[in-house]
This record gives sequence, C-alpha cells and structure tokens, in this order.
Amino acid sequence: MIPTNEQSGDAAHALTSEGRSVSGVSLLMAGLMAGLLWMSSTSLQAGDWTRFRGENGDGVATDAAPTAVEWNDSKNLKWKVKLPGPGLSSPIIVGDRVFVTAWSGYGIDRNALGNIEQLKRHLVCVNRQSGEVLWDRPVDPVLPEEPFRGMFAENGYASHTPVSDGERVYAFYGKTGVVAYDLEGKELWRASVGTQDDPRSWGTASSPILYKELLIVPACIESLSIVGLDKRTGKEVWRQQADGLQGTWSTPILVPVDDTRTDLVVAVPYEVWGLNPETGKLRWYCDGVPSSSMCASPICHGDTVYVVGGREGGSLAVRAGGKGDVTKTHVTWKGNDRGRIGTPVFHEGRLYWISSGIANCIDAATGAKVYQSRLETNNAANADTGRRGGGGGQAYSSPVAADGKLYYVDRGGETFVLQLGPEFKQLASNRFSADEGEYSATPAISNGELFIRSTTHLYCVSAPSTAKE
Repeated sequence: MIPTNEQSGDAAHALTSEGRSVSGVSLLMAGLMAGLLWMSSTSLQAGDWTRFRGENGDGVATDAAPTAVEWNDSKNLKWKVKLPGPGLSSPIIVGDRVFVTAWSGYGIDRNALGNIEQLKRHLVCVNRQSGEVLWDRPVDPVLPEEPFRGMFAENGYASHTPVSDGERVYAFYGKTGVVAYDLEGKELWRASVGTQDDPRSWGTASSPILYKELLIVPACIESLSIVGLDKRTGKEVWRQQADGLQGTWSTPILVPVDDTRTDLVVAVPYEVWGLNPETGKLRWYCDGVPSSSMCASPICHGDTVYVVGGREGGSLAVRAGGKGDVTKTHVTWKGNDRGRIGTPVFHEGRLYWISSGIANCIDAATGAKVYQSRLETNNAANADTGRRGGGGGQAYSSPVAADGKLYYVDRGGETFVLQLGPEFKQLASNRFSADEGEYSATPAISNGELFIRSTTHLYCVSAPSTAKE
C-alpha cells in the first residue's frame, strides 16, 4: 500500500514499485513540539557551526568575516593540536569550543591492529582560541565490533559528526550508541539505536541532527532505522524502520515548507523521502538518483531539495511539501551528474561540488551545466588519494563555502580554494606538509576561521588579520 497521508497504517508503507518498504511504530509525546524553531538555540552564537556541514547541512558559513586564501605549516595557521587517534568525522564549533570525535586503541597501524577489545571512541573538546584540549571523553565499544579490514578500514570507527544545541553535545558511535554530554564533558545519557553490522562491510557514517526537542539519529546501518530521541533524556520518541535505508550513508536535512510545516528529508538509494520530523511518518517520496548506495546528503534552498551523487551518479531537484508519490508533480529536473560521495554547495542559484578532482557547477533552477574544470593540483601524486596506507582511494570530504569562496580538501591533504561564480577560477591550493595523515573530514568554518581535520591533527586557519604569521 502506498501512503497518501500521515493517517495511513503504520504496519507497512510501500514506497516504490520495486517493493522497498517503510515500517515502524511512532510514539507521539503530547506537547513535545512547541514553537517553530528547529533546535533550542538559546546558547548558540552567531557563526556557530553545530552539525555536519554547518547550518542545516548546507555547507555555507552565515557570517561575513573574511577567510584566508593561502596557508601552510607557518602561514595563517592559528594553531594545531594532535588528536588521540584517527577519524573521518568533521569538527563542529560552539562558541569558544571545538568538538571532534576520534578512535584509539585498535586499528591505528594497519600492520599491527592490536586487540579490538582495547578500542575506544573519543569526544574531544578544544579551546577555539588557543588549541588547548579542554577535555577528552573516551567510550568503550559495544562488542563485537566490525574488524578493521577491507573497505571498513577506509572508514573506521569515528565517522559520525557530532551535533550540538549550544547546551549539550551529542556523539553517535554506531552500534556503541549515542552519548550526550554537557559542554563541560559531563555524560548525561546513553542510548542504543541498533547493533547490526553493514552487510557490505563499509561501516557506518550518517550524522545525527536536531529538531526542536528531538535528536534525530539516522541509524541506517545499525537497525535500518531513523530514530527520534528526546534530546534531554535519550528516551526513544519514535522509530521509523525502512528496508530502503540499506546502502545509505547520507545525513538528513530539515526543509521548511511554510510556517506550520517542516519536512525531514533523506536521500536513499533510488529514492528521496520526506518525513514528518515529529513522528517519523512518511509524507512524500519520489524517484531519486539511480544508485545502489547513497553517501552524498541532500541540501535545500527554500523548499527545493537537491541531490547530487550516489555511487553510480545522478542528480535531481524536488520541491518539498508534497503528499504521496510526487515524482511527476514536484521533481523539477533530473540529470546525469556524477557526484559520488561529497555533498554539494548551493550559492546564488548555482550548485558546486568536486568529484574525482573535477570542479562542477550547474544551474540550480534547470540542472544545466555552467562549467566543469579540473583542479590544478600542486601534488598530483596525492590528489584525491590517501597517504595513510592501504591503497588510498576515493575522496570523502565535501566542499564548504564562505566569503565568496569554495573550500575543498582532498584525501591527500591538499585544500583547494575556488572563487564562487559562473566561471571556474582557482585561487590557491594549500597543504600542511608536515602532516602525513589522511584527510577525509569536511572542514568547518566560523567567523572567518577554517577548522581542518586530518587523521592525526586538528588545525585552525585564520585570515591574515588574526592569524599568527
């Protein structure tokens, strides 16, 4: 049965003719949702970057502070700090604090893995001004954990970016669960959202987001579910289980439709879904990109959702706010663009992304190509490849934007700076030559500062007016 409204039965919701289904039981906590804000923001500050790719995952810094064009190990580097271990998660910024996750104890050296029982996940809090580590909270794993080998070793044990409401920080550690802390590092609660392994042995990576009083956790690998938790207690409010989440590593977004409605949108293999973020129930769906795995996250501008990427490529634009199957009524264009893993940036009517060393720009209104140009690398041997060992491979980070510029870091550590606009213009490429780690995290940007993370260090890059030369 195809649902046409939110009163459809909970038992089984058929989403497509291929038979992928959504099922689940939703618990609505009376009076939970008050006001129209997406998150409690009383403690947030202008310029905070509180989740994967910043405000609602769009990758664009909202402040007007100037950002650096060039840097290296000594130029425009405010500070760097050694991390307790590797990780692919991105840093977030809350006031004067930077948070990032990592793992230690196992799988650090591919030639000497160690004992998996010694594995620990870490949430690290760093002073934004000095780079001093304020606290580090290790967490023991829920075992058995996936062994560090094959494609899983390209991902690892710390790929979910944390999220904050300005009062608490929430870290998602896969089958080890979700852990909530206050800003001083005091653990507030833990919650499990599933303990399954990825059948492809690729690991887990989707990041949690906040909506009003809910922490929404895409437990796509752990339980084929999206789960809504009470952000203050960790109590499960709703769970939507979906076979169609198989092969999903993307992060959901919130799309404002009008003053009374917000859609929770997630891109999955072959489809895009719009859910009610208060209950998890399906509102609408459409045909998506023709890919058996979805790593790139959707982004939105206004009520229009854009998806570019998937293992086999593809792109589309769809208006949120529909009901049932909206493929014929709300999809405004579809394309064959190849985006793979990275999520695009929307800026002044254009979409930008990087794939396999190629900078792409298309018209967001039509999907028409604006330009497609190869990045000019200063280190061709390492561009879009890893240097940590194990063969390198596909770049995992996404571009971000600030001050009229696009920033993109490849897996080898080279960060490209492009001028945003209808013509391709590369301004610089930069690297920290002393760091032989791997760069798979997406940078964070706040008040003119870039926070770049490798598997060994976290860096803060400032514009010349504030950086230490």
